[in-house]
Amino acid sequence: MRQLAIAAASGVLLMLPGITGVSHAAAPQAPDYVYSEPLARSDAEMRKVAEYWKPERLKEADNYSPATPGTKASSPSSSPSTSAGSVLTNGVAKKRAPRDIAPTAPVKGGAAKTIGKVYFQLGGKEFWCSASAVASRNRSLVATAGHCAWDPRLGKSTNWVFVPNPGKDGDAPYGVYVGSTLHMHEDWAAIGDYDYDYAFISVHRGFRWTTENGKSVMKDVGRLEDNVGGLGLTVGKKTGTQINAFGYPAGAQPDDSHPFDGRTLKTCDGTTKRTVNPTRNLQFGVLLTGCDFSAGASGGPWMLGYRPSSGLGYLNGVNSLTWNLDAVGKYDAVSSPYFTTTTFEVYDHAANDSIT
Repeated sequence: MRQLAIAAASGVLLMLPGITGVSHAAAPQAPDYVYSEPLARSDAEMRKVAEYWKPERLKEADNYSPATPGTKASSPSSSPSTSAGSVLTNGVAKKRAPRDIAPTAPVKGGAAKTIGKVYFQLGGKEFWCSASAVASRNRSLVATAGHCAWDPRLGKSTNWVFVPNPGKDGDAPYGVYVGSTLHMHEDWAAIGDYDYDYAFISVHRGFRWTTENGKSVMKDVGRLEDNVGGLGLTVGKKTGTQINAFGYPAGAQPDDSHPFDGRTLKTCDGTTKRTVNPTRNLQFGVLLTGCDFSAGASGGPWMLGYRPSSGLGYLNGVNSLTWNLDAVGKYDAVSSPYFTTTTFEVYDHAANDSIT
């Protein structure tokens, strides 16, 4: 049977020009393959993005397009899983990341609320994806899919913001966080290689819109991780592990049904296995079957060791490609890039980014 893989990409990847943006190296001695791109570094730039997402626009944000579908791909591979003692990057074995990053609870206690949505523009059009807050040294870091922040044809997104645990009608109970700098692998930036369809975005202090004297005013609410907590991070795990995947699906299913509205957080769980997708340059993908996520779930976290009572676990992937394995009915699997030592290096550079 024909088997399909759909990417919730923000545009079809056609011509792939060279990277023209100015690289911002916030942390010294980053590996050559770590590419950083400023989004809104200064306070003035941050406020300009915030002004774009005034309350009236946030009320309409859920009506914008989730990331759009892509093309068919080959069958998932039945290749054996990678060993627990090494990770693969471009087919070369490397040492495991030096340590796991522990998850953190909100400063004021209670369950974490790390999962939310990112809203942004590409090519002058608004889109949204799923994302999560990750524990980091700067306490201001978001993880999502690469295609939820950068299109290899169009370049970087603009007016990029993260809203954790969004409410109805544009409500942002835990604040709105403007993206400061985008950190990713150069192979995603240059050629859209889905082995690297992940990104870590450092964000400014959050704010809420309040009304004073009849005008909307930004009220500072502090750092992201202080407010909502942060997922841990672990890489180099073998397949066959138990994963909980999360996201805000909204797009149509292959049978044109719309079971999800994009406003409710959904989850699915199961054990992982290896997969490939040559048309997407995906050589070391990780597949989670039995998951009917559609467009909008892109960028949502995959957690190892998820604890519902705390809302925390270890980030070990992000929703990247949606699969229709039997080519009928509804989507029935989702895949993530395999998180490797290279992923940790991108994360580590982002986690040490100083926020102005």
